[in-house]
Parts: sequence; C-alpha cells; structure tokens
Amino acid sequence: MTLYDSIGRRYATTRVSDPRIEARIHAALGSAARVVNVGAGAGSYEPPGRVIAAVDPSLVMLGQRAAGAAPAVCGVAGRLPFADGSFDAAMATLTLHHWPDWQAGVAELRRVAARSVVFTFEPALEDALWLVKEYLPEIKGQHDFRFPPADEIAEALGDATVEVVRVPADCTDGFTGAFWARPEAYLDRGNRAGMSALAKLDQDMVANRMARLADDLASGAWDERWGHLREPAEVDLGYRLVSSAP
Repeated sequence: MTLYDSIGRRYATTRVSDPRIEARIHAALGSAARVVNVGAGAGSYEPPGRVIAAVDPSLVMLGQRAAGAAPAVCGVAGRLPFADGSFDAAMATLTLHHWPDWQAGVAELRRVAARSVVFTFEPALEDALWLVKEYLPEIKGQHDFRFPPADEIAEALGDATVEVVRVPADCTDGFTGAFWARPEAYLDRGNRAGMSALAKLDQDMVANRMARLADDLASGAWDERWGHLREPAEVDLGYRLVSSAP
C-alpha cells in the first residue's frame, strides 16, 4: 500500500486546482502538445486541450480521477513506462518530496520529455507558515517528506528557472500552506487529511494542537499575533515553480 492509499481518499475534493497557480503551471508548459503528469493523483492541474498521460503509484488516487480524465497508469517516477522523448513536457506538482529517489525521478522526466515543469516547495522556508512556527513545528524536517531545494531541482533539470509562486488568501488547493489567512480551516479534520505533512504526524498530538488553535481563535489570541495575515491578497510561503526550456 502506498502512502496515498490511506491519506489520499478525499483528494478529489480537498485538493482542487487553484486557478491562479494553475495558470502559472500551464504557462510554463508552453506550447507542449503532449504532456505526462507524474505523481498525477486525482488529476489536479492537468491542462485541457492537450494529449495527457498520467502516472501515479496509488490506485486509490487514480480511482478519483474524473470521468473523461486523461488515461492513467500505475507507476513510479523513477521508472516511467514510456519510451525516450514520448512527450513534449513533463509536469510534477507537489510530489517530488514523496519520491524515494528524486534525482532518479527528475532524470526520468528529462528522458521522456523535452521540457519539465515542477511545482514544489523550498524547505528552507518551512517555518514561514505560522502553523509550523507556533503550533506544529514537528512538520519541519520530516524524513518522509523531504523537499529538495529548488535550486538543486533546477540544476538537475538543466537550464531551468525558479519562480516564486505566492499563495492566494483564498487558495482552493488545500495543501499545507493554503489556509494561511483562514486559520479556522485547519480545525477541519477533512482539510487536514489532505495535507501529507499533517497526516503523517501523530494524530492525537495534532488534535491537541488544533484544540489549542481553536482556543486561541475563540479568545482572540491568534488574531493578536497573526491577525495581520487576514489582510494580504497573497504571500510567499516558499512554494516554487521550477521549469526547464526544451
């Protein structure tokens, strides 16, 4: 059983593509007509109007793909079941940290496609999110969730650029940093279940910390410390878009 067979059961509802992030990813894909989505899961961020193939090791995740979604195959990033140069572009969104050998996975992206687009997270900025800084510092440095630094991904891809992807205050994709301006959303167990960094922690501990957050919200203590974050339209929490040219 893969990790996402257990924690990914609601990804089709909790991890919906955010249109602003989606626009950045699709722009980075350029004119690529044939695209492979590696670590595709339920299909978020797959561009319409192109020939798409999807790869993911979790049948539970692949089973959530919408009717009419691109064809998908069960497989892993380090051994993609495609011939050299099968695609114009390869995309990977918030998935490299789950690959047992991310360098091998990136080498496979380069082997099967002329262009690569990777949506990832800069680990040096893990505690930029108040949730990590104040309530769940255990998120930092989890061995099961190692994001390689963006500049190392860029070097591995070759001739790649790194762009900051700011997270909108009303982000619709429920990844860990999505609710930075909406702290109440972290109290929802369903939302938390879609965040791998939280789902792998001891859940009794998480529940206790979220009870403290609930108390802080009720008393106004959270707003005293972090209420200024309810105002910006977007912030940089460390999410990055790494893309290479064909």
